[in-house]
Amino acid sequence: MRRALALAASLVEHAARSRHGGTPSPQPKSETSDFGWGEGWGEGGPSYRCRNPLTPPLSPAGRGSRPHSWLGRALVFAAVGLLVVCASAAAEPVEDFYRGKTITIYVGTGVGAGAVSAYPTALAPVIRKYIPGNPNIVVSHMPGAGGIKAATFIESIGPQDGTAWGFITRGFMLAPLLKLPQANFQPARFNWIGSPSRTVSIGAVWNASTPVRSIEQAMQREVVVGATSIAQDTGIFPRALNQVLGTRFKIVSGYASVGAVDIAMERGEVQGKVGTTWKSLNSGPSAYWVKNGIVSVLVQLGIRKSPDIPADVPLALDLAKSPEDRQVLEVLCAPSATGYPSFMGPGVPKERIEAVRVAYAAAMKDPEFIDAVLKSGLDIDPIGAEELTSIVRGIYALPDAAVARARELLPAQ
Repeated sequence: MRRALALAASLVEHAARSRHGGTPSPQPKSETSDFGWGEGWGEGGPSYRCRNPLTPPLSPAGRGSRPHSWLGRALVFAAVGLLVVCASAAAEPVEDFYRGKTITIYVGTGVGAGAVSAYPTALAPVIRKYIPGNPNIVVSHMPGAGGIKAATFIESIGPQDGTAWGFITRGFMLAPLLKLPQANFQPARFNWIGSPSRTVSIGAVWNASTPVRSIEQAMQREVVVGATSIAQDTGIFPRALNQVLGTRFKIVSGYASVGAVDIAMERGEVQGKVGTTWKSLNSGPSAYWVKNGIVSVLVQLGIRKSPDIPADVPLALDLAKSPEDRQVLEVLCAPSATGYPSFMGPGVPKERIEAVRVAYAAAMKDPEFIDAVLKSGLDIDPIGAEELTSIVRGIYALPDAAVARARELLPAQ
């Protein structure tokens, strides 16, 4: 739309120059009204003809000789036509726009990513009936740099018309704040849609691979943990805990998804993971790991303890050795309050954003969606668009000193 308007303005300017043989010559200033009533527009006397104040006057040399007038008129007509088309597109009803279209949900991690993939997969076939025009909904995975690739795509590369929708694990929100490589997007600019559930992250170990059973023991003995990226929770949290609490997590990054880290744990490539969510751990292929004693949960990573996690599993914030250390952990744990957030680009028309938000809220209550989510071992505790937007803004208003210290703990690599 902006490009079209710029093109139209350029055409009008070119038309004016073509019509008058180049850049308009300076003219005597009218001694009366700025709207062209008075002297200076007729030859040899006053004129009472009203002119458009935005149209440059003809120079004396140009009067009676208009070799480019046909081109000027053509360009003006083209510009006006383009503006009409733009205005029509902007005013296109949401239902008319979405009818026959396809909305692509971009999951910012690989296939088999637990809850972050399970929620949109359950949502896709349900929400289309609540969006005006009933567009098709498809789920596509776009792994890369812990969500940075997908976030960048949604903000500045993908279409800004309401057909690109991001579902990315919340850790990506901190990437620009911590100035991680390639994190040039601005989360506060996104149009946030909602989150299906609230959760807290945890650290866990594979019992067959290590004798460590508590966070205190992880301060005494090295534990090899898998991560998707240094920009994602699974890379951010173990490194921060090493620096703030003195744990000895050795991070192996580069896995395509949290599901890939799980497979690495089963194979013995790594001994655990730090930064995955409690709900993700208890869904999908890993749903029985805690119940059957296959893994041990070492620590909770959130602003407050989850009532779903055994009470004897400590909250990392409570282990901080100073108020300053606690503030650093609060910066890193803040995104956990967003659960599994989703959003659209900053340029999507407001009426389409509102339509998708309303549809999202309705889908959260749909029996088909609820049934699919529960069968996946997950739960539903939705966060609306307004609350989600407020949380994101709060993250980017955290104390500068704490953010700066967090950056020092997690230097760009």
